[in-house]
Formats: sequence, C-alpha cells, structure tokens
Amino acid sequence: MALTPQDVSRIAHLARLELDPDEQARMREQLNGFFSIVERMSAVDTTGVEPLYTPLSAVQQVALRLREDIVTESDDRAANQRSAPAVEDGLFLVPKVIE
Repeated sequence: MALTPQDVSRIAHLARLELDPDEQARMREQLNGFFSIVERMSAVDTTGVEPLYTPLSAVQQVALRLREDIVTESDDRAANQRSAPAVEDGLFLVPKVIE
C-alpha cells in the first residue's frame, strides 16, 4: 500500500502539520517505508507461535511476580457517605445537571 502525495497532504492536514514540498516528499518516503515493513511482517506465518508477555521471555526464563488476589481494604461505604447531603440505597444522590 503506497501512499500518494495527496494521502500525505491529507494526513498532514488531519495532524495539523504544515509541510513544505520537500518535507512532504520525505514524509511520504518514511511512511511508505513503514508500511512496507508492516507488509513484510504480516506475510510471516505465525501459526503455533505463542505470544510473548515480555520480550525477555524469548531469551531466558522469566517468573511472573503476581500478588495474591485478596481483599486488603475494608468496606467503609457507610462512613464515607455520612457527610453526603443525600444518599439512597448506598448511592450518592446528586442534582440533575442535564435536561
């Protein structure tokens, strides 16, 4: 997918960039180079390849440091809602601001 000069102009406009013709030509080359890399990467068959959760796992064994999934805070809803002007069924009531 090669970009045309019109494509680069539109991208520059959307990004609110002001590019002179030389800059536009360089930008077009860079973007087309990027897209050619993406096309080459898309052509690689990755069937059966496990995704990496970290790049380091490709070269060494990495142990995940996960914390225990336990409750560490108590439920203080009643204490937190004591100072609220209006509460109903455990929910803060606020004035309607949009009609």
